[in-house]
Amino acid sequence: QVQLVESGGGLVQPGGSLRLSCVPSRSFYSISGMGWYRQAPGKQREVVATTVLSDSTVYADSVKGRFTMSRDNAKNTVYLQMNSLKPEDTAVYYCNARVGGSDYWGKGTLVTVSS
Repeated sequence: QVQLVESGGGLVQPGGSLRLSCVPSRSFYSISGMGWYRQAPGKQREVVATTVLSDSTVYADSVKGRFTMSRDNAKNTVYLQMNSLKPEDTAVYYCNARVGGSDYWGKGTLVTVSS
């Protein structure tokens, strides 16, 4: 199993930036893939960015060019840098890890984009 702890959410104005962090309870080397998902009020959870840790990252069309997923191996942390935020980016953002064919989720962090 793996526990995931997200942080970095908050209230930001349209056009602003936020950086989300996710710390897994085990090393990246034991995790086959990680990703960020989001769920807006009244909507289904959707993928934002996913990566197989030895491969490239795939982004949702709605965030391409604005969001960047990265990792810091020394800190065992995955980030989601979000720029040019829009009101429609408002959602609870969840970190996901895939280990041994099973998916694990953090509790989520709320991002609100509003003036």
